[in-house]
Amino acid sequence: MSIETDVEANIDVAAIIDLEANKETARRLYEDVVNHGRVELLETFIADDGDDATRGRHGWSSGRDGFRQHVDWLRASVPDVRTTVTNLVAEGNQVVVFWRIQGTQHGELFGVAPTGRSIDANSISLVTFRDGQVVNYSVLPDRLAILHQLGAVEA
Repeated sequence: MSIETDVEANIDVAAIIDLEANKETARRLYEDVVNHGRVELLETFIADDGDDATRGRHGWSSGRDGFRQHVDWLRASVPDVRTTVTNLVAEGNQVVVFWRIQGTQHGELFGVAPTGRSIDANSISLVTFRDGQVVNYSVLPDRLAILHQLGAVEA
């Protein structure tokens, strides 16, 4: 056997397809669910036992309801919210999503009362999948940039 044949034989096509499918689902969470408010897609994207790690800080429910509450909160706080996925990195059952959030604050956001100011910041999320559905979601927003833009902290 040649080296090329050995390499080709070790490629797990199913794993590559799963990675790409998980990346597409992660992208659609932002583009379809957050940007367009299509929370009905959570039934497809989120596992019955899926967990939004953000929920503990806000008292949201577990499972799909917690994800819906997260999306509802964000869309109420920033009604013109626009997220843009800038990069996706996937390995195993996880996808790291690098994304940008833009919009105008009209509701409480990170403890800041409505200001009417614009926000534009980057965030990173870790999304864990099982059988093509999200089982865990954790986000690390650039809160300092957002709080600075809202006038809540000095640079």
